[in-house]
Amino acid sequence: MTQELVSLTIIMAVAAVSPIVAQLIPGRFIPQTVLLLATGAALGPYGLGVIEVNDAVKLLSELGMAFLFLLAGYEIDPKRLAGHQGKVGLLTWVITLGLAWLVVTFLPFFAKQGINGIATVIALTTTALGTLMPILKERSLEGTPIGDAIISYGTWGELGPILAMAILLSTRTGWQTMLVLGAFLAICLLCAMLPTKALKTGHRLYRFLTENANTSSQTLMRLTTFLLIFLVTISALFELDAVLGAFAAGFILRYIIPDGSKSLEMKLEGVGYGFLIPVFFVVSGAAINVRAVAGRPALLVAFIVMLMLIRAVPVYVALSLDKRENPLSSHHRVTVALYCTTALPIIVAVTSLAVKVGTMQSDTASTLVAAGAITVFLMPLLGSITYQVADVHPVTAVREIAHTPSDWRAIVREHAQVRALLHHQDRLKRMAETLDALEAHGHGDEHRAELVERARREIDRQLKELGLDPQLTTQLPHNYRYPKN
Repeated sequence: MTQELVSLTIIMAVAAVSPIVAQLIPGRFIPQTVLLLATGAALGPYGLGVIEVNDAVKLLSELGMAFLFLLAGYEIDPKRLAGHQGKVGLLTWVITLGLAWLVVTFLPFFAKQGINGIATVIALTTTALGTLMPILKERSLEGTPIGDAIISYGTWGELGPILAMAILLSTRTGWQTMLVLGAFLAICLLCAMLPTKALKTGHRLYRFLTENANTSSQTLMRLTTFLLIFLVTISALFELDAVLGAFAAGFILRYIIPDGSKSLEMKLEGVGYGFLIPVFFVVSGAAINVRAVAGRPALLVAFIVMLMLIRAVPVYVALSLDKRENPLSSHHRVTVALYCTTALPIIVAVTSLAVKVGTMQSDTASTLVAAGAITVFLMPLLGSITYQVADVHPVTAVREIAHTPSDWRAIVREHAQVRALLHHQDRLKRMAETLDALEAHGHGDEHRAELVERARREIDRQLKELGLDPQLTTQLPHNYRYPKN
């Protein structure tokens, strides 16, 4: 037990220090996830050997992965999934799966590397939506057209591979696999229907649960955790991957509370991102054989390139061809495609399963996981660059500089100012919408009144940065007004 506690202490020390280090890096261009993975690889069995990945640590890591996919499933809005962009996202993922199969099957390079299996095909089609959500929140992309597109396409990039793993990597015959999945689906439907029925009828048990949700009983949190562990256990009993059960738990939770629950979300994120999910990422990094990765640089680079070609290009093409819902510029479509190419948790899950059943060597799995870890750093970075470049309008700037080269400094400065103004306008719009939603619910609640006041102060600060006097400015973007005291 001492060794387990020592390993866990080191892992939590890494988890505690990572956000501080990420904040100190200029531009904050390295996500915390990358630091957790890199430190895990450096301190793990293939590095300094400080972290020992024993059964206790593995269990916590599995729970971390479960919480990660629970939160990912919870983020999915069923209406968005069934909407137009969701359907386009599904079609795009199916095309991606077909392209991946063609490349892995017929490209001689992959055959020479000994990885011409279905596990590699699935790994090339994934999007790490659960990993992306915190990044989207940090960069204020959530709720924007870009963020909505990333979630719509990324949802199928996570859900599709999970279903493909259950069907295509099963050791059972076809009819047995379908029978098991049917039984699992029936259990999930039962888990979703019972709470929903209790909610509609206003059952006394439901009232008790909601009334004690924020007491020491923590009823809703305990039931959510039970749902998660129960479905993960059912997945294990049915010899399905735990990812399927965790994702289903999140999806069921969103179905039960379609409007969400801020209180429950904060608790789940506190347990997940505060404890278990960092353990998962550090342990995933510790599983990377650094020497094996260094010995196969061609495979590492090729896999990242294939991810971009097979996952990013179809997403960009789909966004460009979608005439019904395409508010994005060309640069922003590239941004969405790059974010959707971020891949890691599914790669960890699919390679672990492939190694377990003997269809992939551990060295190859380490290389693919390392490639997935690099995409967590590289794709959001490239996406951030293209997002900022789009607002600068580089093509127009180049034309202006070509016309009057002597004014290049002023032209660059003006375009940078335009980008800053657009950024402030976007933030003002979202702050105004938030304030509008808060005030629409009335002013009786002290907490709500405090949030309204904080929103007003933030809007005033943004107006000052734009060179406007808040005392004289009552007109905000999109015709939103609020009274001045």
